[in-house]
Amino acid sequence: MNNRLNLLLVASFACATLTQLTVAGEPKAFVHPGLLHTQADLERMKAMIAQQIEPWRSGFERLRSHAESRADWRLRGPFHSVVRGSKESHHIAEMDQDANAAYQNALMWCITGKELHARKAAEILNAWSATLEEIAGRDRILGASLGGFKFVNAAELLRSTYPGWLPDERQRCVRMFQTVFYPVIKDFATFANGNWDTGCIKTMMAIGVFCDDRAIFDRAVAYYRNGSGNGRLTHYVINEQGQCQESGRDQQHTQLGMAHLAEACEIAWNQGVDLYCADDNRLLKGFEYTAQYNLGQEVPFVPYTDTTGKNKAKVISPEGRGNLRPIWEMVWNHYENRRGIPTPYSKQAAEKIRPEGAAWGADHPGFGTLLFTRPRQGAESR
Repeated sequence: MNNRLNLLLVASFACATLTQLTVAGEPKAFVHPGLLHTQADLERMKAMIAQQIEPWRSGFERLRSHAESRADWRLRGPFHSVVRGSKESHHIAEMDQDANAAYQNALMWCITGKELHARKAAEILNAWSATLEEIAGRDRILGASLGGFKFVNAAELLRSTYPGWLPDERQRCVRMFQTVFYPVIKDFATFANGNWDTGCIKTMMAIGVFCDDRAIFDRAVAYYRNGSGNGRLTHYVINEQGQCQESGRDQQHTQLGMAHLAEACEIAWNQGVDLYCADDNRLLKGFEYTAQYNLGQEVPFVPYTDTTGKNKAKVISPEGRGNLRPIWEMVWNHYENRRGIPTPYSKQAAEKIRPEGAAWGADHPGFGTLLFTRPRQGAESR
């Protein structure tokens, strides 16, 4: 038996044990901050940057120099209504830009301690939570899940680190997430390609944590494992070889859906639930398959029809091949540096675009070299 298989078997056993311990007994209170970043993560970034250690130093420069990280960001909104559709959209770009700016300024505050960034993040959150009443349009689910994810991550960072963000302001954000964003995504998107579902999963999970709503969080976890749509883990990564539901569509959407699942896993991990290892590390297999193909190598492909019966693929799609999104650092750092499981292709993908910069629109957190690089720890235990 080769070493790689041994590692995967050990990881699978550890996964089953952790999941059982997490599910058994009464649920614990949520950890805050506890979405993409814990307090320990923030302290690690601060320490590495203070010491000018690579690759954190270069990763921080990508964040610091980005326009949406500036403390003098000029708000593009807020608006009462945001519409996203294939033929007609209103103010969705402005919402996404402000959501990015809120998140990136919250990060800048946590890392540098410069209060101007905290004030800017709070200003953006307060403006939108006092104004936004609906997210509408044919593609409203995408609008709510992508921009909403950035907003809720910004809010989670401020609630735990910035006393200047007042309790009534935080409660207004809770109301916005519960009454404007959550109703749009609560039933997922079983009619669509999987990246719609996966966006719902990560944002629903994040809302559950920020709002201290265990039912919302558990609903997202359950769908990740056993949902009926294309975004369920084993419906998105369709087989043990790692082929993905959207591999036959294009590589941009495949990376989009995979990254959403990874972001959901990181939140769950920070709350004591290991979804990374579900179904024998199926997520890792999807990342390795996708990285291998986008690094120019050939991969197996089986003709596939998705859960809707509408989307059929006979061959893997070359569209977007080689255009790597900033999604790889989180995954290879979890599996290889946190758990001690080799990730040869994901690591190569991360190294090829390091340091990771901003994502397209509000699709991903971006800046993964700064945010998710961690010293190698072997198999981390809880």
